[in-house]
Amino acid sequence: MSAETTGSRDSSDARDFRYWRLRFRAWRGRRPFWAGLLTIAGGVPIMYFPYANMELGNVTIAMSTTAGAGSLIIGVLLVTLGLTMWFHSVVRTFAGIAAILLALISLPIANIGGFVIGFLLSLFGGALACAWVPAKPRRRDKADGAVGDVPGGSGPEGRVLPASREEQTGTAAHDTTVDANGGRNSAG
Repeated sequence: MSAETTGSRDSSDARDFRYWRLRFRAWRGRRPFWAGLLTIAGGVPIMYFPYANMELGNVTIAMSTTAGAGSLIIGVLLVTLGLTMWFHSVVRTFAGIAAILLALISLPIANIGGFVIGFLLSLFGGALACAWVPAKPRRRDKADGAVGDVPGGSGPEGRVLPASREEQTGTAAHDTTVDANGGRNSAG
């Protein structure tokens, strides 16, 4: 290390890890991450079990059935749909519905949907993909604004900002509606 170095190598590694963890968290938040992960995890047992061989002592049990090719196709499609949810989240609804349909088709074709494990994971992944919506962008508060952000005054680019609700004439400063008991009827 040189004399100009301010920290040790360990603190630099910790900062790098923290940086990549925050980047991953931001990436994960902009797409249906868990839906894609469950769909991929559901496709793996569906395509694995028809080609698996289990050994019990000297006896080999082959799980292969006549539907091995169908299981492989369904599993590969589920993995592809999971990756599509991650990297092309615009088609998340289509990918979710397709994952649900493939999970249902895997029940009779792929050894009871990968012994129900792949079926359930793919089903929940598809449902999460259909239910996921992107977050709305956060609105900046007045405290975060520039120095020139004065209500009713001139903004940072010289724009005229609207006056606040209290400063407008003829309007109430607060909402005056009353919600009685959460809108429930208390009679009888």
